[in-house]
Amino acid sequence: MKTYRDHYFLKAKREKYPARSVYKLKEMDARFRLLKPGMTVLDLGAAPGSWSLYAAERVGSGGRVLACDLQATGTVFPSSVTFVQENVFERTPGFEALLDATGPFDLVMSDMAPRTTGTKFTDQARSLELCLEAVAVADRWLRPGGHFVTKIFMGPDFQDLARALRQRFDSVKTFKPNSSRAESKEIFELGLGFKSAPARGDNRSEA
Repeated sequence: MKTYRDHYFLKAKREKYPARSVYKLKEMDARFRLLKPGMTVLDLGAAPGSWSLYAAERVGSGGRVLACDLQATGTVFPSSVTFVQENVFERTPGFEALLDATGPFDLVMSDMAPRTTGTKFTDQARSLELCLEAVAVADRWLRPGGHFVTKIFMGPDFQDLARALRQRFDSVKTFKPNSSRAESKEIFELGLGFKSAPARGDNRSEA
């Protein structure tokens, strides 16, 4: 497969990040002030590790980053980052214990993406499924007042995610980083100021 070597790809190589995706998080952090020293961060879909590296830089030695992905990564992380190869849909008891021990988190962020099929509606539906699982993780382990970031492929089901976040957060924002490729359907949805998960049975869509 030919690698798309654009400005951000080359910049990531120069700055020793394993992927260009780091600049998307940097843009969101600059706009919404997501990361601060001493924070505890959960990074879902973390491989190859650019988001975790940047988060570790921002939270400093007093902070912690717990990262997980289905894929392994050869990235060398600082001591403040714990990387686990894990399926977020089929969390092992050991990983849930690690979530309990590390959390609650000040920021839950997800750059998870489905394996694309080339069928737009299938890919969008799978993207939404990943986002909603990230929301479920945030429901359990995000600190009150904390923030949430997730990537989604834009499509007709996008409002399902927006509604879910409006039920949980003081403010919901949609953001398309400049570092996202122009042809990409990805956008990022942010929930700022976590209130609480809806009561069981009250997680319905709004009219």
